Amino acid sequence: MTHRKARLSLLLFVAAVALGAARQVVEEIVAVVNDEVITFTQYKREYDLRMQAAQAQLKGEELDKTVAQIKAGLLDAMITDTLLLQMAKEKNMNVSDQLKMAIENIKKENNIESDDDLKRAIRSQGMEWETWLKQMEENIMRQSIVYSEVNRTLVLDDAEIVDYYKKHAADFVVPEEYKLRAIYLSTTEAAASALEAKKKEIDDKIKAGGDFAEISGASSDAPVKASKGDLGTLKKTEMDKTLLAAVEKLKKGDLSPWVQAKNGLYLLKLEDKKDSKQLTFEEARKQIEDRTFGEKQGAKLAQFLDTLKKKSYIKILKPNPIGN
Repeated sequence: MTHRKARLSLLLFVAAVALGAARQVVEEIVAVVNDEVITFTQYKREYDLRMQAAQAQLKGEELDKTVAQIKAGLLDAMITDTLLLQMAKEKNMNVSDQLKMAIENIKKENNIESDDDLKRAIRSQGMEWETWLKQMEENIMRQSIVYSEVNRTLVLDDAEIVDYYKKHAADFVVPEEYKLRAIYLSTTEAAASALEAKKKEIDDKIKAGGDFAEISGASSDAPVKASKGDLGTLKKTEMDKTLLAAVEKLKKGDLSPWVQAKNGLYLLKLEDKKDSKQLTFEEARKQIEDRTFGEKQGAKLAQFLDTLKKKSYIKILKPNPIGN
């Protein structure tokens, strides 16, 4: 992880002061965790990585919320990571077999033939192989501590799983699903008169018996055009409310009227529909087990980390390293 050189940083810092080095030591210590430090450089590196990932995936309010969470929780997460790794080292935890397995899984999932190919792929992302390997090993060590101290102590019994299903049956209802095809006309640039003319042309082709998919492929605007209007199968809970209102009363094979949505005009065809259904206990069992285990794990992990922090020496020197 990013704090793998913390112990060395602390020794260098102390040595520089003791020897009265002519060159000023400018590295800033953000927090002390037992006999290790988290430096500003380490914090900033992790902060930048998380920010880049958030900005690449999110926008608007969701991005703002995630940025706020990063600022509020990153230092605590780094302290937790340091404590878990320290504990793993104290226990002389050997994860070489798990590391080998993880590397093989990464190669398999990414169709990478050899270790040399993987090394080249890692370096192409701007990271040295040894650095990446060390981070992988440390992550597995932390996960192993969580497993040994938390996960393996948890037990689920049938009675509580059945009870959970009875109390939360509404959570295990599969919503209606609609398989849809559409003809789509963008309204961002076209004039109203041109849109009306194009709608009439499409309506006339459909009335004449034209194939809906072929008409969509020929007449729709991007991005619907490329798939000949195939929108796939959508759950009721995932659909735009305007489009849902247009299709929920249709029968299989029916067409909706033209629908004005926020990004354009849609003519929808209902190709198939699956009604809502209540999952049986056996159908829902795996979900219940996962959910129940997750809730127990979260509570147990929070308790374990709280105890670990209380018996450790933690001093935060800069609570808000980046600022507002």
